[in-house]
Amino acid sequence: MRRFNGVRVAALAAVVLGACLTAVPAAQAHDRQPPPGIGNCTATACHFDVPPGDYDVTVRLGGAAASSTSISGETRRSLLPETAAAAGRHVTRGFTVNVRTPEGEPTGPDGTPGLDLTIGGSAPALADIRVTPSPRHTRQIFLVGDSTVCDQPADPYSGWGQQLPQFLRKGVAVANYADSGESTVTYLQNPQLWDTVQQLIRPGDLVLIQLAHNDKTTDEATYRANLETLVAGVREKGGRPVLVTPIVRRWFNADGTLNNDIALLVNGLGVNHPEVIRWVAAAEDVPLIDLTAKTKALVESLGVEGSKALYLYNEKKDNTHTSAYGATVYAGLVRDELLAQHLVPRGTVRAG
Repeated sequence: MRRFNGVRVAALAAVVLGACLTAVPAAQAHDRQPPPGIGNCTATACHFDVPPGDYDVTVRLGGAAASSTSISGETRRSLLPETAAAAGRHVTRGFTVNVRTPEGEPTGPDGTPGLDLTIGGSAPALADIRVTPSPRHTRQIFLVGDSTVCDQPADPYSGWGQQLPQFLRKGVAVANYADSGESTVTYLQNPQLWDTVQQLIRPGDLVLIQLAHNDKTTDEATYRANLETLVAGVREKGGRPVLVTPIVRRWFNADGTLNNDIALLVNGLGVNHPEVIRWVAAAEDVPLIDLTAKTKALVESLGVEGSKALYLYNEKKDNTHTSAYGATVYAGLVRDELLAQHLVPRGTVRAG
């Protein structure tokens, strides 16, 4: 998504859809008039010509026939899970979406300007959609991570951070700054990554940090110090750091367990990444989401065959990266921990 000249548009962008789902823009600007043609929809997609920022989206779903609608947006982010409406009935749902440049991975292509939404589901029916700039107090959840977290650009790949927004209601924005191939070393070194994220953190924002998969040659002292640097950098801006241990690799022992270095991310130098993360979380009094333990338990419970669907084994013989299904399941585990540890208010989280 290319950058826009001009200030953030503090305006109401409303679209009322007719039978052909043609949008009719209606806006009232405070500082400037919004760009012309601010919103329009077809039967399968909507576009809003807005600059980067957080936007609240309210949709009214349903119609004469029974319907079931889901919404995704930007770089394949799941924003609203499939939602049913009975024949002749309507349901209203809301979510908040982060519009940024680049719109997907921070080191990837810019993407397309504005906010783009895709209307999906088994029987989609979008009756109305309204987009407004989010208030300044909107909660933000920043994600710092690697390819298992990021907004993956193409099927069949999906990071858990790409699926997390569908579990959150309007009022919480997920800003996914995870990037493929990054370690704690490279994330801190690249100004497109940590320097960019740190400048955006506002007091009270959550910053979830999951970096381990690519720290294959990072020694323990450096790895620990890098995590401490990230934690200190979040706190410097008034944010709330949350350390997340990495998802397991689907690498079974003969006895059906994952108790091996490959599965549990112990690198070639013997650095046990999850254990170091747990240690830093305890030492720095930082909330910990032990995704290693949770994904290990789940994968082992599903077994060699049942766990294939979580990863891209069937498509790519890949036991590290998740399918859209697996990423959604793992995002649900993160959602559960955000609730259990009271990191987000219960009212802002959508049930599974």
